[in-house]
Amino acid sequence: MWLMVGLGNPGNVYADTRHNIGFTVIDAVSDCLSIPVKYKTHNYLYGKGVISKQEALLIKPLTFMNRSGIAVREVLNKYEDIDNILVVHDDIDLEPGVIRIKKSGSSGGHKGIESIIETLGTKDFIRLKIGVGRSDRISVEEYVLRNFLRREKPVIEEAVEKAVEAIQLLINKGVSYAQNIYHK
Repeated sequence: MWLMVGLGNPGNVYADTRHNIGFTVIDAVSDCLSIPVKYKTHNYLYGKGVISKQEALLIKPLTFMNRSGIAVREVLNKYEDIDNILVVHDDIDLEPGVIRIKKSGSSGGHKGIESIIETLGTKDFIRLKIGVGRSDRISVEEYVLRNFLRREKPVIEEAVEKAVEAIQLLINKGVSYAQNIYHK
């Protein structure tokens, strides 16, 4: 089974922020593939379904970004048949809308990824990163909690659509194949 984790912060105040692009992608996968993410535990929202003929669990942690690992660990404790973990998150080092897929690696300073690495004790999980850009004028912490600018929204909407396609391709054909398609 695949575990798809969209990183973000719970609550309406964060809904359309740059840091919540992971939640946005999970919602888009949910809508596109009819996998409702409507069930709730103490630490995450989830839905279970099929993506590219593979069982998949979609989750949105309710633990806030910096404690995302708690929700991921809880899911892994509950579901013993998870073979693959894919984490979808924002990346300030990529231009808005750019998609990158990594097999493993460091957190790159991303607090949600740091939490997952620390909690699981491994860097070996797949990441789908979506560029949100950065600002020279405000701190990273403030920037990622801001909404996208009006001019950025079409680029981000297209990136979310591509992310849904990339997830399906990644599951169906593998990480390397998806990287070759989306790293152009």
